[in-house]
Amino acid sequence: MSSLLELVGWAATGVFAGSYFCREPQTLRKVQAFAAILWIAYGVVIHSFPIIISNVIVAALASVSALRAGRPSGAYEPSQDS
Repeated sequence: MSSLLELVGWAATGVFAGSYFCREPQTLRKVQAFAAILWIAYGVVIHSFPIIISNVIVAALASVSALRAGRPSGAYEPSQDS
């Protein structure tokens, strides 16, 4: 169990570190959100609330940011016809 747990932690570290090689901001955010989800799983298994809470925040912010970046430009802006 311990080696599997360590593998999850190392995978989270690797995914997060690898996110810095992403060229597109939306891809970067998605990879960071995935890494945060791995960290959440790691935190749950070791019962570490600081790891869980901080990565819930990171995953949420990265996901929202990725969704915003995926919207077409000007899709939600009010009309300028006045």
